[in-house]
Amino acid sequence: MSFKAGKKLSLSGINFSGKSEAAIAELFTKTLEDGMHGVCMSPYEEGQEPGDTLTEVQIRRRLTILQPYTKWIRSFSCTEGNELVAKVARELGIKTMVGAWLGSDEEKNEKEIAGLIQLAKDGYVDIAAVGNEVLYRGDLSEAALLAHIREVRDAIPVNIPVGYVDAYYEFTDHPNIVDACDVILANCYPYWEKCSYEYSLVYMKQMYQKAIQAAQGKKVIITETGWPSEGEGLEAAMPSAENAMKYFINAQQWSAAADIELFYFSSFDESWKVGAEGDVGAYWGLWDKEEKLKYV
Repeated sequence: MSFKAGKKLSLSGINFSGKSEAAIAELFTKTLEDGMHGVCMSPYEEGQEPGDTLTEVQIRRRLTILQPYTKWIRSFSCTEGNELVAKVARELGIKTMVGAWLGSDEEKNEKEIAGLIQLAKDGYVDIAAVGNEVLYRGDLSEAALLAHIREVRDAIPVNIPVGYVDAYYEFTDHPNIVDACDVILANCYPYWEKCSYEYSLVYMKQMYQKAIQAAQGKKVIITETGWPSEGEGLEAAMPSAENAMKYFINAQQWSAAADIELFYFSSFDESWKVGAEGDVGAYWGLWDKEEKLKYV
């Protein structure tokens, strides 16, 4: 290896200048093998999308691939087979952040909330996440979201922390949400804010500090961050395999050195995401859609 992990991590991360893509890939592999705190689950196979029912076979296969590399898994839903993620993960010795997917359909929301409560009561939840970016999307009012957070908090064992996931700046704008949560679950994406790779680690640190400032002394967990390997760029933010590897390495080394709990987005490429994000949406995984590790 032409340079060593952890030896040149500065404010902006490792200095990769002059390093070949093969050398970067070697460090990526070592960083992955050293282990992640957490990773976001991508359960949908090619041809599937949210609304399809997931099978235990596919969930077990994908979690078995991830098991050697992560302590925690984050799921996004408690219905349509997604509830099996927490159950299989716990069987494999992986801790769980279990999410209830909330949107504008209150009937579906109640099914998600009921599923999360049941999983928690059955002992499959280490952290309960009530909703993901519903304020950012405008799917729910603050009052409606607060009611769901309080419903879960009142229903599940007191030793299970309850939080809500959203972009880091939403917690500054919604102190009542912070007050209702036990833990602050912040998504931090320099890419989506059009930041070039060169400044991305510095930018993520700033995002994290803004969440800390809003958190009223509560723990902040970075629930999503990542960099796509392909697709059309977003101004200065350019997808590429090399940038994705370098971002992963810097994010993992910084979070480990600073003792910050971080969930990487994402585990596997999922083609359905192009509908919401354009072509770049299909390439956020560490593994490709065929479940092969991408950067080797």
